[in-house]
Amino acid sequence: MRSLLMMLSCAALLAAGCSREAAPTAEIAATPAPAAEKKMTRSHDESSYAEPEKVLIRDLTLDLAVDFDNKQLAGTATYELEWKDPAAQQLLLDTRDLAIEKVEGADAAGAWAPLSFALADADAIHGSKLTIQTPARNARVRIAYKTSPQASGLQWLEPSMTEGKQLPFMFSQSQAIHARSWVPLQDTPSVRFTYSAHVTSRADVMVLMSADNDPAAARDGDYAFKMPQPIPSYLLAIAAGDLVFKPISPRSGVWAEPAMVDRAVKEFADTEKMIAATEALYGPYRWERYDMLVLPPSFPFGGMENPRLSFITPTVIVGDKSLVSLIAHELAHSWSGNLVTNASWKDIWLNEGFTSYVQDRITESLYGTEMADMERQIDQADLLAEIKDLSPADQALALPPLAGRDPDESLSQVAYVKGAWFLKFLEERFGRAVFDPFLRGWFDDHAFQSANTDQFVEYLRKNLLPKSPNAVTEAELTAWLNEPGIPRFATRAQSRDLSLTDTARIAWLGSKQLPSSQVTGEWNTQQWVNFIKGLGSTVSVEQLAQLDNAYRFTGTQNGEIAMRWYPLAVRSGYTEAMPAIGEFITRVGRRKLIMPIYEELVKTPEGLAFAHESFAKARPGYHPITTASVQALLDKAQAR
Repeated sequence: MRSLLMMLSCAALLAAGCSREAAPTAEIAATPAPAAEKKMTRSHDESSYAEPEKVLIRDLTLDLAVDFDNKQLAGTATYELEWKDPAAQQLLLDTRDLAIEKVEGADAAGAWAPLSFALADADAIHGSKLTIQTPARNARVRIAYKTSPQASGLQWLEPSMTEGKQLPFMFSQSQAIHARSWVPLQDTPSVRFTYSAHVTSRADVMVLMSADNDPAAARDGDYAFKMPQPIPSYLLAIAAGDLVFKPISPRSGVWAEPAMVDRAVKEFADTEKMIAATEALYGPYRWERYDMLVLPPSFPFGGMENPRLSFITPTVIVGDKSLVSLIAHELAHSWSGNLVTNASWKDIWLNEGFTSYVQDRITESLYGTEMADMERQIDQADLLAEIKDLSPADQALALPPLAGRDPDESLSQVAYVKGAWFLKFLEERFGRAVFDPFLRGWFDDHAFQSANTDQFVEYLRKNLLPKSPNAVTEAELTAWLNEPGIPRFATRAQSRDLSLTDTARIAWLGSKQLPSSQVTGEWNTQQWVNFIKGLGSTVSVEQLAQLDNAYRFTGTQNGEIAMRWYPLAVRSGYTEAMPAIGEFITRVGRRKLIMPIYEELVKTPEGLAFAHESFAKARPGYHPITTASVQALLDKAQAR
């Protein structure tokens, strides 16, 4: 979650797994990255103003009112503090577009008194530093505040933008640094805290949080929550709308709008099996419940791994379970990311690479090796295509400091796919009998903690490498972690079923005879994705029309197919698809699915005009994160 911020790779959204037959990777050679000027402290978070080495938030209590009319949360945040530095006398918090009304500190007797504070001018990326003077080193501090209607971490939807069209909807997206737009916080993954909340709203909407949601809770406008396990700020989440619950198992179920819930329960029916499969590999699920909230189509990501309540895009509900590895991915975060968290966003591969690897293992366990191989092959091909446009520094797993960079924009397939590829490499070299207990040990020994790459390498040297001292060289470790590209010695996934689609495509391009329906009738999403991806940059309008007449790609409800078919149609001048393209990018706000389409549209004057027109229609329903991404793309294209 993603991720992240996260525009998930195909494997993070479809099914994925581990290859059994692989060939050397030759597309990109690993070459030495430029040496850093000085050694960095990898747990230092350049994306936060907080000073956790001086004082830590240990517990958060929220008392908030949800105001749909003004698109605003208002109330108080109360912090239990642990002072680390005896000389520290101020508390620094991250905020973005918050109206701070009052700050108070509690004395030893529990009496509240005003504290002096200053809100700095806003930085375009990091927001405003809130400095609170605490000469008494108060154990408790309370802030009264209001959010902005334009809060980057909240989306407010009119009833017309929802599935049921009757009630408004609101949801949060805190990763990577958007929690600060709806709660003043030490907004860094290096700080973990427990929390509780009292939330009031209009009585006809249900409010949920990343906490102990009660499946039997009454919808009455007054809600209480508790999260007893410590979480980082980016996993703080809230949602409110016309939501109902249906169970999948005693510890898992779906929250969704009434018109969506039955479809979602059917699509996600294997969730309990996924939980059990992961527990067998990596130990018990430690968050008590695993529920899923299906959001409106405007949700900018595939999913968000909020503890106890993963947020899920409805674009994966296509009726055949072909995209449910998104659920495997978000569930896997319950071990990698939520349980053991990257200490700063420059080490996000510790969240997403580990999660993608665990997702692969879940998929293989439930759906077989061939499905896993298909997803890994697609995933790795996507990475190799993307990585060519990245700077050498951004191709390393251990990223350089993100000073001056938005962590949302520094995230790429590298964290997901190269990270999982590295762990697969270790699995191949040591064998699952050794590697699986090692990985479980990493989760157990660092549970509810934040960690950095240096700590992982130290753990690796102590607990895995000695098991077979000649299995991995120092040069190989360096190539994976610190150098650009994919090492030449990496092995690639190969899928038998994807090879069949390659054969069918080649035959059609040569003979103009489409494969028989007996062949294509059994193809899943992954095979169609591979078929379309292999068509190249452009094909003739006549060829596209032939495909469209046979397979009805234009107008598809499958976003994974749409995000590949529509850019091909734009590049090839297939104007028959334009009305459906406009409808798709207006209805769907998920960045992974729509950004490739916008990127093709803006390359021509006609396409740019079409993109502007579509964006104007779509903007009221887009999430602020999506809006910012599309606007930046249009502005850049307009300036050319």
